[in-house]
Amino acid sequence: MSQDAFRSLYERLREQTRQGPADRRGALNHLTPDRVVTAAAEIRSGRSVSLAAPVETRSGPDSPEPAVHRMTGPEPGDLGAPGLDFARDRFAMNVHGDCDSHLDALCHVIYDGALYNGVPASTVTPDGATALTVDIVADGIVGRGVLLDIPRLRGVPWLEPGDQVTADELVAAEGAQGVRTGPGDLLLVRVGHRRRRRETGPWDAASARAGLHPQAMEFLAERRVAVLGSDGNNDTAPSAVEGVDFPVHVLAIHAMGVHLMDYLQFEELAPLCAREGRWSFLCVVAPLRLPAATGSPVNPIAIL
Repeated sequence: MSQDAFRSLYERLREQTRQGPADRRGALNHLTPDRVVTAAAEIRSGRSVSLAAPVETRSGPDSPEPAVHRMTGPEPGDLGAPGLDFARDRFAMNVHGDCDSHLDALCHVIYDGALYNGVPASTVTPDGATALTVDIVADGIVGRGVLLDIPRLRGVPWLEPGDQVTADELVAAEGAQGVRTGPGDLLLVRVGHRRRRRETGPWDAASARAGLHPQAMEFLAERRVAVLGSDGNNDTAPSAVEGVDFPVHVLAIHAMGVHLMDYLQFEELAPLCAREGRWSFLCVVAPLRLPAATGSPVNPIAIL
């Protein structure tokens, strides 16, 4: 895709999804209270499933800066001591890596010197962001989740790195699975990244990964999707656009105001949906309360 074609798509999607000059919630405006109430009716069996991968603490080709987990107490010599003590630990992590499940806030993408809806990039300071932060979703994101399984559609275990999911495939997956994505939904697109990683081992996902083609964002705009998540990065690598490394991030976050969830895992959810014959459910996303952050580790829960 040429830069000119991408720019045209960007401008078209921005106009199509514009929420007003003062908007700071983006596509979450589609997730109204009445739609949350309706989403609660998706619960039938009461089964809950995590959509997050375990936090990676080992260095690897897709986690050169893994999370650090350190025990802070008790001291080994105190383990047998009488009386009370506590086991204590500390985590530190790079939120926007290529391994751990996380949510991107609307301040995560700077494009043409600005954030979503023209908010100045200067609001991102060395001490943290002051606008469009993850604090916008401090009360959580609760709505109807829809899982579209693209490897299932293609009849393969996973998409190979570099493969791109098109808008037509999203529509075809809906038809094959008997589900339709609607306004305010949390759209989850499986490319099989986690299964491939588990069965073939980690690889440099920053250089090669499956994801969505930029034009697939037209599907999200048309259906008024509130949140997009994938078991990959949502973007392919190498990029489908000349000179733009993360076109889906630019279109979703910057042009459309769609919060993204990267590197989720659907290897428990997908077979459960297949067995129950339904691909929609209540989805609960609860980011950490990080007022100045550009994202957060996240553990979304699907409740069927």
